[in-house]
Amino acid sequence: MTSSEADLLRTLHDEHARALWSYVVNLTNGDRGRAQDVVQETLLRAWRNPQVLDQSRGSARGWLFTVAKRIVIDDWRSARSRPEFVTDEVPEQPVSDGIDQALDHQLVTAALRTLSTQHREVLHECYLRGASVAQAAVTLGVPPGTVKSRTHYALHALRLALDEMGGVL
Repeated sequence: MTSSEADLLRTLHDEHARALWSYVVNLTNGDRGRAQDVVQETLLRAWRNPQVLDQSRGSARGWLFTVAKRIVIDDWRSARSRPEFVTDEVPEQPVSDGIDQALDHQLVTAALRTLSTQHREVLHECYLRGASVAQAAVTLGVPPGTVKSRTHYALHALRLALDEMGGVL
């Protein structure tokens, strides 16, 4: 852009931008941000069409207002052809395909293999079979306090094994 074109564009802005913005605010139902975008696009189109910048042919205000109105109409039409639905819910709900569960199962199985036999047995009784401490003690043939202690250390060891494997459950 030459300096004379820049001066003409600056003059065009100074003379018409305020009136154009007021006009476009009304066209956009008071949406000031959208109005600023439309005014900016209108002035950009004026810059791309140098004949508008030549004010020897008369005022460019009519051309600017027409272009701004067409931009607003085009935006309105494109929004109408792609309606926007406002809702409280996310439109796409995640669907479980079982992959996460399968990976978690493999990770836990691998971590369990790193535990001692006694730790695996106590976790199997208490968590997989759902046995109480007393029931697990009878099944494993150890005192209830031993079941509690082994469960505590087994879970701690399992947590460490999962952390080392990079698992996040």
